[in-house]
Amino acid sequence: MTKVGIIRCEKNEQRCPLTSGFRCMMETREAFQIYESVMPIGVFTCRCPGDSVVELAKILKAKGAEVIHFTTCTFAKKEDKGWSMERGGFCDHIDELIEKVHRETGIPCVKGTAHLPKDYVPRQWT
Repeated sequence: MTKVGIIRCEKNEQRCPLTSGFRCMMETREAFQIYESVMPIGVFTCRCPGDSVVELAKILKAKGAEVIHFTTCTFAKKEDKGWSMERGGFCDHIDELIEKVHRETGIPCVKGTAHLPKDYVPRQWT
């Protein structure tokens, strides 16, 4: 069983309770389909400009997270026809933040949770 932590964006925390993300996690669908089974470890909210994201990741790792997923809303937007990466998501430097977390903690990271854009294959930092 893979123990997963999630880091979300502050710009969506008042609208999204992560219902679909947890459902996909428990059903190993969307970005979680790479695992046989998953156990949620915890969720943190990253606040702009992301200065504390490494510390949040270190806490998740200390609590047992084996991998950290960054929510889809950080890099994609919900549009009429589904989720799209064309106009980006809430974070214009999400790749740099994920790279920093991976580099400074050594923990694998995945860009995506639920609501993946069409044809998007979750990027992994391993």
